[in-house]
Amino acid sequence: MSNYNLSHLKQLEAEAIYVLRETAAQFENPGLLFSGGKDSIVMAHLAYKAFHPARIPFPLVHVDTGHNFPETIEFRDFYADKIGARLVIGSVQKSIDEGRVQEETGPDASRNALQTITLLDTIEEHNFDACLGGGRRDEEKARAKERFFSHRDDFGQWDPKNQRPELWNLFNGRKQQGEHFRVFPLSNWTEMDIWQYIKAENIDLPSLYFAAERECITRNGTILAISEFVSPREGEVVEKKSIRFRTMGDATITGAVESTATEFDGIIEEVAAARQTERGNRADDKRSETSMEDRKKEGYF
Repeated sequence: MSNYNLSHLKQLEAEAIYVLRETAAQFENPGLLFSGGKDSIVMAHLAYKAFHPARIPFPLVHVDTGHNFPETIEFRDFYADKIGARLVIGSVQKSIDEGRVQEETGPDASRNALQTITLLDTIEEHNFDACLGGGRRDEEKARAKERFFSHRDDFGQWDPKNQRPELWNLFNGRKQQGEHFRVFPLSNWTEMDIWQYIKAENIDLPSLYFAAERECITRNGTILAISEFVSPREGEVVEKKSIRFRTMGDATITGAVESTATEFDGIIEEVAAARQTERGNRADDKRSETSMEDRKKEGYF
């Protein structure tokens, strides 16, 4: 009898598909949080495989801060159309206009924290009882604390000390009225796994993940690309560099890395040699040692 062995990528794929199908089975109205970043793209790709030839049984949900890279928005619309998914968009600008949140002021103002209220409002408006997220445990210490099924109370808040056991991959999705879950099918993946899987599956990505010559500045040790949201301040020098982005977020806070990698193999080599996590260059994560965990407790992704 021949042995049946799965590669580590196939094992991760099978685990993620199992979690996606469990989510569809246990919840009445899930949504898939889609930022247009590589992790959410991989998750949407896995969802497509999990339910093919049927349509993905939940919409892609994007919280649009209004400060996204144009390439991200263009790719979001292209990809939703490609896989035939319904797209739900929550607008931070709408939340500001309605007085639900107050925009930050000052030289380092960001809309990143404002996403929380917009996300919770979008969840309530569409009555989502579970939201699939592309978070991975290797990204950040707060994310390392979460289980596959992460319970949120009726205020959308997360208590890291009140998580349910998941022995033998048995997931408990029971909840009270008004509560919901965040579900993380990619919890056990690493950045290297993501890139190797993207290469193996030849998954489409926004151009920002590949090296190109761009005008940029270096601010507080972070390389920021010049855009309509990022302008040089007094004393800052605009340079043209070959850069790419390891993670996707607002143009105001997402740092780039110098790179010449224009294809998957080059990116995989860079990831293997990297000594800093992909979120290590995110300005929003540098605000405090517990910034991510604080935001997650309030209802962040």
